[in-house]
Amino acid sequence: MKVLAVEASSLVAGVAILDDSNLIYEGYNHHKRNHSQILMQMVENALLASELELSDIDIIAVTCGPGSFTGLRIGISTVKGLAQATRKKVAAVPTLDSLAHNIIGFSGLVCPIMDARRDQVYTSIYRWEDMEYKRLIPYSAMDVRKLANMLLAYNEPILFLGDGVDKYNEILLDLLGDKTIIAPPHLRLQRASSTAWVGLNLANADKCISFYELEPFYLRKSQAEQKKQTGKGKDE
Repeated sequence: MKVLAVEASSLVAGVAILDDSNLIYEGYNHHKRNHSQILMQMVENALLASELELSDIDIIAVTCGPGSFTGLRIGISTVKGLAQATRKKVAAVPTLDSLAHNIIGFSGLVCPIMDARRDQVYTSIYRWEDMEYKRLIPYSAMDVRKLANMLLAYNEPILFLGDGVDKYNEILLDLLGDKTIIAPPHLRLQRASSTAWVGLNLANADKCISFYELEPFYLRKSQAEQKKQTGKGKDE
């Protein structure tokens, strides 16, 4: 089964093509937030380099959130257009699941953290068991200190990854000490190849959806929506 994966949930823009267990292409851009300009070109480059047509693809996978509100909209709109044109099924991959799959087989906890601003992170906690990840808490938006205190109760090493690492690693080290392990740079941020792998697993479990059903999963309202609800005016 051939999976085309699109990643746009953060500053990273990525595209990958997976043919069953064989990763045949991955493109990665972590330069600036210009997804609307480069993402479709990255898809075209992936297909060209892999000597494939879009019609050869069986499933299109995309990270559906949480993440950047703008990035998610661009990624999902791109995939909706591709899927509608080809009538392909879509794998909606939670961003935190995709991030966790950058690391396989770690003997402690894996904790992706995505910066949600104001000392908040999007997060969950995972443990690798029986050749798959078990998610120990729901997808959450919470204060990073609350997360650290929650992790203390597990009393085991915790591997952190995601764009929240650079911003909050001092807080994590202060509260968790030598339990804190930071993923290496090449595995720290979103990878389209991990999204493709999770997408393949969803397809094999018959959990794909139509492009009509594909919607972003934000976890919380945007700052503009929050201000509108509280009557504080327009977003900054």
